[in-house]
Amino acid sequence: MRIFRFIFQILLLTFFIIGIVTVWRGAKYGNWLTGWFAQTAGKETSTHSVVLEEITSMGKLELVKYSFKDVVEQEITRQWLPNPRAVLIVQGEAIGCIDLTLLHPTDIQTAGDTLIVHLPEPELCVFKIDHNRSKVYNTEYAFMDESRLIEQAYRQAEEKIKESALETGILDQARENALKVLMPILSKSSGKPVLIRFPLKARMERLK
Repeated sequence: MRIFRFIFQILLLTFFIIGIVTVWRGAKYGNWLTGWFAQTAGKETSTHSVVLEEITSMGKLELVKYSFKDVVEQEITRQWLPNPRAVLIVQGEAIGCIDLTLLHPTDIQTAGDTLIVHLPEPELCVFKIDHNRSKVYNTEYAFMDESRLIEQAYRQAEEKIKESALETGILDQARENALKVLMPILSKSSGKPVLIRFPLKARMERLK
């Protein structure tokens, strides 16, 4: 009987110790089960091999962004079989900017008490498809041609975004925004009235 009593006491002590450890780990890790298996759970590791390929100096001042939505119908014409067809809803954007790296010291002049700054002509620095917001609405008879159809549709949509941005005057809007943004800054920093000019040649070509 003494042996059984001794064994019973040892078991009670063991369970008591286990209970204390479980409560302690639960308080530490926020969950008893997680705390108990925290030391034995598998450890996740990841290995990276990042290589810096290129460093590019950025000097383009983005001045205006146009957002576009286009419904694109792309079709491949065939003589005998039904024409593969895809319909996409495409979201994209175009950004007008001025490349300030093109400025030279001679582009900044003074005439009396006025500071004259000759800025480069605004340009379309970005036109792209937002693939996260675009989607394929429908395809018909595509089968093996589906990826080709979608790729062509996105390519055509990107070119259309470029064309539409230029037609709707994104460069003129960039020029206006450059005046609004830069004139107060240059005037305050120089303490003089500021006059901003753009190349006349590019403007004359646009009028033709």
